[in-house]
Amino acid sequence: MSTDAAAALQDALQDAPADPPPAALQPQVVDQVAVARLYGEPLFRMPQDLYIPPDALEVFLEAFEGPLDLLLYLIRKQNFNILDIPLASVTKQYLEYVDQIRQHNLELASEYLLMAAMLIEIKSRMLLPPKKGADGGEAEDPRAELVRRLVEYEQIKLAAARLDQLPLAGRDFLRAQVHIEQSLAPRWPEVHADDLREAWREILARAKLTAHHTITREQLSVREHMSLVLRRLQGRRFVEFHDLFDTTRGVPVLVVTFIAMLELSREHLLEVTQAEAFAPIYVRLAYTPS
Repeated sequence: MSTDAAAALQDALQDAPADPPPAALQPQVVDQVAVARLYGEPLFRMPQDLYIPPDALEVFLEAFEGPLDLLLYLIRKQNFNILDIPLASVTKQYLEYVDQIRQHNLELASEYLLMAAMLIEIKSRMLLPPKKGADGGEAEDPRAELVRRLVEYEQIKLAAARLDQLPLAGRDFLRAQVHIEQSLAPRWPEVHADDLREAWREILARAKLTAHHTITREQLSVREHMSLVLRRLQGRRFVEFHDLFDTTRGVPVLVVTFIAMLELSREHLLEVTQAEAFAPIYVRLAYTPS
């Protein structure tokens, strides 16, 4: 842009009214990089009226889970013996950290201040002449209770770290899910022994109603009745359980017929099925694939 053109543009801007001109007439900013965009419009200077909350930006040097965690960190970092803690050095470093967090979060610093007071108390007790115990023996080390708490905390912390290393469902692995397509052929519920026993009791009860007091001796063969059952099932899709028994011939024939049916079922020559619980029981020839 020439010098004359720049001067003319400056005079035009000085003579312009107070209200801003339409967007179409505003001059474009040249040779500047937008620092941000607000609703799609470029901003070439940072706004001066931005409000930033006090806790919006925080810097954490170290993250500790409590006063014992910080104290254990200071001891392990400098390879101090946990059974012989140099309280002067540890307390000084501890207070420096408490001063840092107290400037940002006073509520969080209250827990650490309580531990700092305990360290100062232990240090002051160590400076005093030791008192003998009630039994006349040597007094207990003022650091003993603190050491016990630190040892227990370190053990729990190490155990928690080992537990965290174990494989966790959803974090380290996912459970395999396999879809198995079910067969379209209906599967009838299996007939339990209790159902057969109840059906057998009903047959016996019905047989007693029509029983005749005739004393005879009859030779009964299980094999013969097995053949009779197979012939009755031949060519028929299903036969109801009750229809296989001739209640007019007495209980001995019923018993032999029932034993013959059980033998055929054991040899997989017939199947006993039931559509659902408490439904009629049906008997059919076993299916043998060709």
